[in-house]
Amino acid sequence: MHAFFERLVQVLSFTDIVRPPSRTAAFYRHFLDPVRGLLILTLVVSGLASFAELALFAFMGVLVDWVNTTAPADFLRLYGWELAGMAFVAAVLRPVLVLWSRGLINLTLVPALTNDIRWHNYRWVLRQSLSFFQNDFAGRIAQKVMQTGPAVRESVVNVLDGVWFLVTYLVGTLGLFAALDLWLLVPVVAWVAAYAAVIWIMVPPVRQKSAALSEATSALSGRVVDSYTNILSVKLFAHAEREDAFAHAGLSRHLEAFRVMMRAIFDMTVTLTVLNGVLLVATTGLAVWLWQAGDVTAGAIAMTTGLIIRLTQMSGWILRTITALFENVGTVQNGMETIARPHTVTDRPQAVDLAVTQGDIRFEGVSFHYGKEGGVVEALDLHVRPGEKVGVVGRSGAGKSTLVNLLLRFYDVEAGRILIDGQDVRDVTQTSLRAAIGVVTQDTALLHRSIADNIRYGRPDATQAEVERAAALAKADGFIADLRDPRGRSGYDVQVGERGVKLSGGQRQRIAIARVILKDAPILVLDEATSALDSEVEAAIQEQLTVLMEGKTVIAIAHRLSTIASLDRLVVMDEGCIIEEGRHEDLIARGGLYARLWERQSGGFLGDG
Repeated sequence: MHAFFERLVQVLSFTDIVRPPSRTAAFYRHFLDPVRGLLILTLVVSGLASFAELALFAFMGVLVDWVNTTAPADFLRLYGWELAGMAFVAAVLRPVLVLWSRGLINLTLVPALTNDIRWHNYRWVLRQSLSFFQNDFAGRIAQKVMQTGPAVRESVVNVLDGVWFLVTYLVGTLGLFAALDLWLLVPVVAWVAAYAAVIWIMVPPVRQKSAALSEATSALSGRVVDSYTNILSVKLFAHAEREDAFAHAGLSRHLEAFRVMMRAIFDMTVTLTVLNGVLLVATTGLAVWLWQAGDVTAGAIAMTTGLIIRLTQMSGWILRTITALFENVGTVQNGMETIARPHTVTDRPQAVDLAVTQGDIRFEGVSFHYGKEGGVVEALDLHVRPGEKVGVVGRSGAGKSTLVNLLLRFYDVEAGRILIDGQDVRDVTQTSLRAAIGVVTQDTALLHRSIADNIRYGRPDATQAEVERAAALAKADGFIADLRDPRGRSGYDVQVGERGVKLSGGQRQRIAIARVILKDAPILVLDEATSALDSEVEAAIQEQLTVLMEGKTVIAIAHRLSTIASLDRLVVMDEGCIIEEGRHEDLIARGGLYARLWERQSGGFLGDG
């Protein structure tokens, strides 16, 4: 039975990646349209289940009248078939309808909606630009992706379990009361009007309060994750108390947002409790008065009183459900602000795969300013010939790393263009562009997976032998063989921890180099590739990097000038412009900025640009 319901919806499919709509109704439609048929079926089944329950209340009133007017000896003879029919409704029909209703909701819709929405939102957000992630907490982004799926799901369940049940129950109740006596409708209609007023006036503000609480929750999660992710810095600077204060501020804002929302819910609960008491007294009193006047039977009193007690019991739950509906809509709206943003760096409609035949790279009149903040490149021209090894040096903020970011199209140039073998990087797919460029950066962050998985990230179809060969070329095989983790895994199976925290900086760097060796891309970018290595290991790897660079076009950024002095050409940048270029000896003889940096350095390093 479980499998039957679970197979009704196919989820987690690799469909086209589509931006979620930025308007609330459209956002819901986007994710609910694929299960529209199941939603309609669930509404029908749930409606029938509520009518089956109403039938039991109606029968209770009839039963009271039969008992008052029939001798016990004749009771089964006169009403046996009717009793059997209602027994069937109570013991078979209603349980089956409830089972189907709960199966469709709990086994089909709830798991499917939750994780399918998370899946599609995750894929869309994963392809956002680098600046999207640099401008936010990773924990906050993850929280919004994770909470939006359950919020949409709960909204749907709130409608199916609360709003729809209330509607069907009210329609049935009004119909039964009208059949008895139209006067019985008066207190119920008045109660419905007052109940609707409560929802209209008091519930919508909860949506805004819920959105504020959701934002506070995401911000709090971001602060906690930020502290834990940077635990080494916290320990090194002995700032546990400072992080306490950072988290305390987030918790305080979350607590206040929580209290504001709970005050509103408390006020609604008090109001509804008063309304329910008035409804019960008015309906029961009216039924007794009508019975005294001979307009209704005693069974009618039993039926109306039972229905009103059931209705008032349901009303608190349904109000909480409707409140939760608005809360979840608020959560969805809050998540949409992050999830539904358009991609700022996108493939053009007619983008083709990059074809690297030679590795010729040209920067033509390139300008970029990071939105007037950060590094700057101004009208820069640079030609890196096929197979040429070019080193880029300069002071901190000169624009060195910006060149790499633009080449990889993490950002789009504001003016000019970048060509690879005559192809504008904006005209090719980002996937093919980055597949053609191997990069080793100064700040190497590994995935919290095994050593082998991290190396194989360079080429996912690589064999274990190829992974081990790359590790050997990167001089990483020695320490890998000695690795063990708390779960008893060893060597290439060891998990490296979040961002590779279980490894030293030099070990992470060697894994990163092995990854690029395995990738074997025709263009190679080295952004302080050996900065985290000690001199002995660096000397050993330099030889392998020389082998790795053979036949490739190379752009190498270095603070330690001795590591790039032997390259074909050196480019010196300052304030976003190229001010010198040539071979090491020529630049020294020229006596310019490079010569001063070389003289000053003596094994030191410069800040990154």
